[in-house]
Amino acid sequence: MTAKGVRWIVIAVCAAGIAGMIAGSVADNNAVALTFGLVTAAAVLCLIVATAVGGTQHFDEARGARVEELVGRLVAAGAPEDDVRALVGAAVHLGRESRN
Repeated sequence: MTAKGVRWIVIAVCAAGIAGMIAGSVADNNAVALTFGLVTAAAVLCLIVATAVGGTQHFDEARGARVEELVGRLVAAGAPEDDVRALVGAAVHLGRESRN
Protein backbone atom coordinates (compact mmCIF):
# COMPACT_ATOMS: atom_id res chain seq x y z
CA MET A 1 0.00 0.00 0.00
CA THR A 2 1.27 3.44 -0.85
CA ALA A 3 1.55 6.37 1.53
CA LYS A 4 -1.30 8.00 -0.38
CA GLY A 5 -3.54 4.99 0.29
CA VAL A 6 -2.65 5.06 3.99
CA ARG A 7 -3.41 8.78 4.03
CA TRP A 8 -6.94 8.22 2.69
CA ILE A 9 -7.62 5.45 5.20
CA VAL A 10 -6.44 7.68 8.04
CA ILE A 11 -8.67 10.51 6.82
CA ALA A 12 -11.66 8.14 6.88
CA VAL A 13 -10.75 6.85 10.36
CA CYS A 14 -10.31 10.40 11.62
CA ALA A 15 -13.67 11.50 10.21
CA ALA A 16 -15.35 8.53 11.89
CA GLY A 17 -13.38 9.21 15.06
CA ILE A 18 -14.48 12.83 15.22
CA ALA A 19 -18.09 11.79 14.70
CA GLY A 20 -17.70 9.17 17.44
CA MET A 21 -16.20 11.70 19.84
CA ILE A 22 -19.06 14.11 19.17
CA ALA A 23 -21.65 11.34 19.60
CA GLY A 24 -20.01 10.18 22.82
CA SER A 25 -19.96 13.72 24.17
CA VAL A 26 -23.59 14.36 23.24
CA ALA A 27 -24.61 11.08 24.89
CA ASP A 28 -22.58 12.13 27.95
CA ASN A 29 -20.52 8.95 27.64
CA ASN A 30 -16.88 9.84 28.25
CA ALA A 31 -15.68 6.28 27.64
CA VAL A 32 -17.01 6.30 24.08
CA ALA A 33 -15.60 9.76 23.36
CA LEU A 34 -12.22 8.75 24.80
CA THR A 35 -12.15 5.49 22.84
CA PHE A 36 -12.84 7.23 19.54
CA GLY A 37 -10.24 9.87 20.40
CA LEU A 38 -7.60 7.23 21.07
CA VAL A 39 -8.42 5.38 17.85
CA THR A 40 -8.09 8.64 15.93
CA ALA A 41 -4.76 9.41 17.61
CA ALA A 42 -3.47 5.92 16.79
CA ALA A 43 -4.47 6.36 13.13
CA VAL A 44 -2.60 9.65 12.93
CA LEU A 45 0.49 8.04 14.47
CA CYS A 46 0.28 5.28 11.86
CA LEU A 47 0.20 7.94 9.15
CA ILE A 48 3.27 9.63 10.61
CA VAL A 49 5.17 6.33 10.69
CA ALA A 50 4.04 5.33 7.18
CA THR A 51 5.12 8.69 5.79
CA ALA A 52 8.48 8.52 7.56
CA VAL A 53 9.26 4.97 6.47
CA GLY A 54 7.68 5.08 3.03
CA GLY A 55 9.28 8.37 2.09
CA THR A 56 12.28 6.71 0.52
CA GLN A 57 12.06 6.03 -3.18
CA HIS A 58 13.80 3.47 -5.32
CA PHE A 59 16.73 4.81 -7.34
CA ASP A 60 16.53 3.85 -11.01
CA GLU A 61 20.07 2.79 -11.91
CA ALA A 62 19.36 2.71 -15.66
CA ARG A 63 17.97 6.25 -15.66
CA GLY A 64 20.95 7.47 -13.61
CA ALA A 65 23.34 5.88 -16.10
CA ARG A 66 21.45 7.54 -18.96
CA VAL A 67 21.75 10.96 -17.31
CA GLU A 68 25.49 10.40 -16.78
CA GLU A 69 25.84 9.41 -20.45
CA LEU A 70 24.07 12.58 -21.57
CA VAL A 71 26.19 14.71 -19.25
CA GLY A 72 29.30 13.07 -20.70
CA ARG A 73 28.14 13.82 -24.25
CA LEU A 74 27.50 17.47 -23.47
CA VAL A 75 30.87 17.84 -21.77
CA ALA A 76 32.60 16.09 -24.69
CA ALA A 77 30.87 18.53 -27.04
CA GLY A 78 32.42 21.45 -25.14
CA ALA A 79 29.90 22.40 -22.47
CA PRO A 80 31.45 23.22 -19.07
CA GLU A 81 30.84 20.25 -16.75
CA ASP A 82 29.96 22.46 -13.77
CA ASP A 83 27.24 24.19 -15.79
CA VAL A 84 25.82 20.89 -17.05
CA ARG A 85 25.73 19.41 -13.53
CA ALA A 86 24.10 22.60 -12.22
CA LEU A 87 21.44 22.24 -14.92
CA VAL A 88 20.80 18.61 -13.97
CA GLY A 89 20.55 19.58 -10.28
CA ALA A 90 18.08 22.37 -11.07
CA ALA A 91 15.99 19.96 -13.16
CA VAL A 92 15.90 17.43 -10.31
CA HIS A 93 14.91 20.14 -7.84
CA LEU A 94 12.16 21.38 -10.18
CA GLY A 95 10.83 17.83 -10.58
CA ARG A 96 10.71 17.28 -6.83
CA GLU A 97 8.88 20.55 -6.24
CA SER A 98 6.29 19.77 -8.91
CA ARG A 99 5.38 16.47 -7.17
CA ASN A 100 4.51 18.18 -3.88
